[in-house]
Formats: sequence, structure tokens, C-alpha cells
Amino acid sequence: MSEATSRSLLGCDFSSAPTRRKPITLAVGRADRGRVLIESVERFETLDAWSQRLAAPGCWVGGFDLPFGLPRELVTALGWPTAWAECMAHYAGLERSEIREAFAAFCDARPVGGKFAHRATDGPAGSSPSMKWVNPPVAFMLHAGVPRLMAAGVTLPGLLDGDGTRVGLEAYPGLLARSVLGSASYKSDDKAKQTPDRLIARKTLINALENGQVPLLQAAGLRLKLTNTQRDALADDPSGDSLDAVLCLLQAAWAERQHLAGLPRWGLPEFDPLEGWIVTA
Repeated sequence: MSEATSRSLLGCDFSSAPTRRKPITLAVGRADRGRVLIESVERFETLDAWSQRLAAPGCWVGGFDLPFGLPRELVTALGWPTAWAECMAHYAGLERSEIREAFAAFCDARPVGGKFAHRATDGPAGSSPSMKWVNPPVAFMLHAGVPRLMAAGVTLPGLLDGDGTRVGLEAYPGLLARSVLGSASYKSDDKAKQTPDRLIARKTLINALENGQVPLLQAAGLRLKLTNTQRDALADDPSGDSLDAVLCLLQAAWAERQHLAGLPRWGLPEFDPLEGWIVTA
């Protein structure tokens, strides 16, 4: 399969409770001779609408900004199944209130500074623990998202064999953003925090993506190619949702490069098959 005729690329900025004001944002694009092109940005105000999009026939690889697994330490302590599919089925059967109570009790029994259990991927990715239920509520993102990916028949490399035509990878836009901006913030859902400094940070990040100045993408020979309208739209979204979706799509583009080069698991290393791994970490 040549790059020019390869599958579509998706990047998903996810919400466990999408609304008209805060929809799930899905960037759709493709790679062509090292350029990553954005073809459309889709928005979903309900989980059901997003699920239908995932289940539709297609040939794509997507980066999804939600955790695909829980820390083994947590799962073992709670006595939950330690096979991934069985663990996810058990997790999907719980109410959010039950998840919150179980995780809070786990944290309460642990010392200050070590309340949360972490996955092995959290260190290199710099990501929040997938058991965190507030700020951000990634535990609920897993609860809402992964069962729907499974039901749609999506292949999750190293975790679940789906139909092979639609491939989902756990992505984390902050990983790429930090490689350019360091700790500088580029987004906020709080209008009071949608400052000129954050606008400048978004423009700086977009410029680096277009000029091939993101180390990870540079090593893969990839750069983002935007129209003037697309560039303005990404910069002018103070929530950062559109830009995060594009960052996830770029992580999917990196993975596709690894796949076309013959690497296993779309470039993911060997990892704990209960916990999952963030692409490019």
C-alpha cells in the first residue's frame, strides 16, 4: 500500500458528555508525500452519533484522546478481571458513581503524594492517570469511549482484534504540544482564561507543525499542510478542541508511517496488554 493510496487519518478530541457547546471533535485527513492534509472537521453532540460514525464502513487509522486501559496495580487491588476485554466489560457495566466510590476508596487508603495508580505509559507520555475522575475526568472518558470503540469493531493494536480496516490508537495531544511549547498553556474552556498569551501559543504551535519543527514528526518526515482558512480556524478556537483533534491526527499519521515501514503494532512498543499504550510515547 503506497502512502498516497493509504487509509484515511482521524484525530479525535473526546468528551465523555458531549453537548452542542462542547461536542466531540473529529479531524479527518490523509498523508501525501510527507504532508498531512486536513480534509474536514466533524463534530458530534451525542455519544450515539459518534458511535455511528465509528461503526460506519471505512479504512482509517485514528488517534483518540482518551485512555484505553487502567493501571494494573488498580485493577489487581480491586479484584477486577486482569484480561483487558473482560476488564473493560466489567468497567462498562458500572455506574459512574460506583467508579468514583471505588477509585476514591483506593486513593484514600494510600499515602499523600501517591494517591493514584499509574500506567507504565504515563511516565514517558506525561499523561494524567487513567483512574482520575476529575480535572480531567479521564476515567469517565474511558468508560464512555472504549466500550463504543469495541462495539464498533475497531481494531485496537495490542488490545483487541477488530475488523482490521478501522484502527484506533490511544493518543495524547499534550505530548506533541509540550515538545514545542514546554509548559506554556495554549487553550482553556474558561472564557476568563482565553488570553492573548494562549492565542500566541496556539499560533506558535501551528507554525511549528507546518514548518516541520516538531521533533517526533520531523523524524518521521511529516509536516502539517493547512489552508489559510484552516490555519485561522485552529488559531481562533480558544478551547483548543480543533487543534487537539489535529494533534491526535498527526499522531495517527506517525503511526501509519511506522506501519508502512513494516513495524509491528503501528509503532507501539511491547506493552502491558491490560494497560494499553499512548502512541508516540
